[in-house]
Amino acid sequence: MQNIDLVVKIGSMALIQKEDSVIDYNVFQRLAMALRPGMILVSSGATEIGRLDYIQRTGHELTGEKEQIKVDYSAQGQSILMNNYRTFIRPEYGVRQVLVEHTHFNDPQRREHIRQMLYRAAEQNAIPIINYNDPVNDEEVSKLELASRRAEGMEVVECVDNDETAAVVARLVHAKNLILLTGTHGIYLNKDDPSTLMPFVNVSEVPFLKRQGIISGGMIPKIENALKAVANGVRSVTIKHSDNLSNDTGTVIR
Repeated sequence: MQNIDLVVKIGSMALIQKEDSVIDYNVFQRLAMALRPGMILVSSGATEIGRLDYIQRTGHELTGEKEQIKVDYSAQGQSILMNNYRTFIRPEYGVRQVLVEHTHFNDPQRREHIRQMLYRAAEQNAIPIINYNDPVNDEEVSKLELASRRAEGMEVVECVDNDETAAVVARLVHAKNLILLTGTHGIYLNKDDPSTLMPFVNVSEVPFLKRQGIISGGMIPKIENALKAVANGVRSVTIKHSDNLSNDTGTVIR
């Protein structure tokens, strides 16, 4: 069995230049060139990149039902997302797209199938890039399925966002470490003072940090997923800025 050293997750807005509403190719390049076999990338971005591509080609956004728009943008953005990673990942490494849904992790046979495929990629000099399969996901059907499994007393994985997906994947392959790349450098005692960045947070400190409001807003689900990963054998979870994959700046949770 091949050891998986690292699972990395990057959010969609980290791949976009917000001020210009265009793809940030510098982020793609820095991240992709740092990837090696034995690493797994969980990447958001297909929906937002598909939206930008559609607007560029037509001059307007899609209209209609919100869920259908998300599906259509995602389907348009998937190939662009993967093409950018393939452009910048070292040519001697294979790149393998893995489209997953929550059902794949809730079913033992499918879960094992994915685990073995990810192990083989590491052995075969390839880098898996995992995306949630938004183009074929029906939200209403998913809600009914999850409710049914809960009613039967089963543990369920929802994969409501790619932070959760990354934590689930890290647990699945017994990864040593998990990195969540975001728009912030980590957890600050005072968000307005960069010098108060916390380099380490012990899992036992998290309830206190929540009560004090130091962990709040969008950081809460990231921390909750980090705690689940650590509780299930991941050595550490690091929250850091998308510009900083190659350096030590960030907050390590363990």
